[in-house]
Amino acid sequence: MSASAVPLLEVTDLKKHFPIRGGFFGGVTGHVFAVDGVSFTIGRSETLALVGESGCGKSTVGKAILKLFDITAGQVVLDGKRIDDLPAGTLRPMRRRVQVVFQDPFSSLNPRMRVRDILAEPIRNFGLAKNSADLEARVADLMDKVRLPRDAVGRWPHEFSGGQRQRIGIARALAAEPDLIICDEAVSALDVSVKAQIVNLLQDLQNELHLALLFISHDLAIVEHMTHRVAVMYLGKIVEVAPKRSLFAAPKHPYTEALLSAVPVPMPGAARERVILKGDVPSPINPPKGCRFHTRCPYAFDRCRVEEPPLVAVPTALAAGHLAACHLHDRPANDNPLAAAKGEAVLPA
Repeated sequence: MSASAVPLLEVTDLKKHFPIRGGFFGGVTGHVFAVDGVSFTIGRSETLALVGESGCGKSTVGKAILKLFDITAGQVVLDGKRIDDLPAGTLRPMRRRVQVVFQDPFSSLNPRMRVRDILAEPIRNFGLAKNSADLEARVADLMDKVRLPRDAVGRWPHEFSGGQRQRIGIARALAAEPDLIICDEAVSALDVSVKAQIVNLLQDLQNELHLALLFISHDLAIVEHMTHRVAVMYLGKIVEVAPKRSLFAAPKHPYTEALLSAVPVPMPGAARERVILKGDVPSPINPPKGCRFHTRCPYAFDRCRVEEPPLVAVPTALAAGHLAACHLHDRPANDNPLAAAKGEAVLPA
């Protein structure tokens, strides 16, 4: 594998189990299996979207990569170097390379700091400015990059709108000159028109600065617009990963099919057959045995209830690299109800 083909970020079998404490002595009585064996890669200048229902573990994955807490098991490798087990002193220089844009633009900025100080802080922390003049020039350039007026650096966060605050959050992430930015529901708290502006800004910055993005979202319409690949999570596990075109045109997991059926169709008169899932999402404290989706899956059969399906390549005519965790793809080509329901020609493995 050439150096250019080595992923920027490689996450392998990542697990984060939060202990539940109770009783008189506060002992551990159980665990919340928030993330339970997640693996994926992100290439340089690539956008990977991580999607799924609220509570599926998307944000926990992002926080684990940032090492905002210790992981239970697995590995996080950045540019060929494992970072999940690094001590604080060794990890600090690596933190510069992975930054984050948080969901809430109102609570993610310090209300007692002016914009100039918010943007200057990471520059100072990582020693990126030669002197005070260089620092001021870098702050001004960051304002230009996120399309805010330079003279706004003396203002306080409360003087900006939500979209403008999110631009400041993006500028703060850029200040450290990262290779990867984790966007944790970065547009979900914004109005529709402002969402489009922020998404377009992120795409422009990615093209200009060759950034990689981990775009955590539940908004599949935006994901379809801006991502290169999509990873779908359900109850702490990734159930499907594929290039955008392949996943949206021909989902290979029943849960992905249900998610996509709920996306509004913008064309007047257009219609999409809605897949209604029965039941509620099981508790991450006591996830089902076998496939975690089998309790709600319209195609589940006996094997699904006892054996967990691995995430493996599935045959598709659209693009290479389409992975799904579903036992349906082990059945004979003429006995795959998911494909039959969609009227697809099932290719032999």
